[in-house]
Amino acid sequence: MAMVIENVTKMVGNKCHINDISLQLEPGTFNILLGRTLSGKTTLMRLMAGLDRPTKGKILMDGQDLTRVSIRKRDVAMVYQQFINYPSMTIYENIASPLRRAKISATKIDHKVREVAEMLHIEALLDRLPVELSGGQQQRTAIARALVKDAELLLLDEPLVNLDYKLREELRVEMSEIFKRRKSIVVYATTEPLEALALGGNTAVLHEGDLEQFGSTIEVYQHPQTTRIAQAFSDPAMNFVNGKIDTDNLYLGDAPPIPLRGHLSKLNPGNYQFGMRANHLQLERKSAAEVEFQTTIDLAEISGSETYLYVIYDNVTWVVQQQGIHKHEMGEQAHVYVDPAKIYVFDLNGHLVSTPDINSSEPEQGVQ
Repeated sequence: MAMVIENVTKMVGNKCHINDISLQLEPGTFNILLGRTLSGKTTLMRLMAGLDRPTKGKILMDGQDLTRVSIRKRDVAMVYQQFINYPSMTIYENIASPLRRAKISATKIDHKVREVAEMLHIEALLDRLPVELSGGQQQRTAIARALVKDAELLLLDEPLVNLDYKLREELRVEMSEIFKRRKSIVVYATTEPLEALALGGNTAVLHEGDLEQFGSTIEVYQHPQTTRIAQAFSDPAMNFVNGKIDTDNLYLGDAPPIPLRGHLSKLNPGNYQFGMRANHLQLERKSAAEVEFQTTIDLAEISGSETYLYVIYDNVTWVVQQQGIHKHEMGEQAHVYVDPAKIYVFDLNGHLVSTPDINSSEPEQGVQ
């Protein structure tokens, strides 16, 4: 049964938390709400769950208006950032609790609890109390309690944010596989673009209560409709430079002109904004067709096996993503290069005009 969010607005006092959002979510789909803190993700999930009521608009499930139906009468399960378990109950009883409230038979409860516990690799922990578990095991318990209901709507509000990196990666893979086998509408909120890419499905990009774009995760990532979406759906955020195109050449900032080719050759002459992902900027020239920028190094940040180099160009900070660990000196001059075939083009109002030819360029980082 599809969920239809129809022109929903949520006001809190004189502040607009959700602004006229319309969205349709189909059964058996995995849907990501991607946006920065205070973008409206949690507010929208609370409206879906029935914890809050919209100021305007409707929320329908299979054609039925749920706007004024209480959460107790909705078929919904929710998992929060902070894992919430009943401290005096065993892990078995925590998972079984929604089934007991539904007055399901003891035999069926036992089967479902053990089945979902096995899915999440906590079957050996069923006799323990929550205090005896690690944070990752407690979050698995909270997720298991939500999954065991087989609810029509499953909401996960940044459920992995408080776990360490290794546990997040592990649970991300497991959850993605589990949700593929279920008929629920799954909605998963995150602030992390790379997490959205890893999970796949569909993505709705939110910004200050507005729905910016909705579609398949890969499509939204590869074809962001505005500069704001491009920045939100890049980690680090997409770099931008103003430039222009004439009948023959591309001019970016004060860089030397480059002859037009590929998707850029199809554009009308004029002024544009050009977007470059951090992993497409290089410190070494690979071909004569690349654009060269003279920049100043501001900061080098090493993260695992990558170096994030912050450089200043025309009083704007860009981020260059390098593979490996590299040492750089603050204030050092750096030549930065980009292949024009990988540049996004937006008009001066920030709307997408042209995207790179995805099939002819290297696979985007994080996209399988």
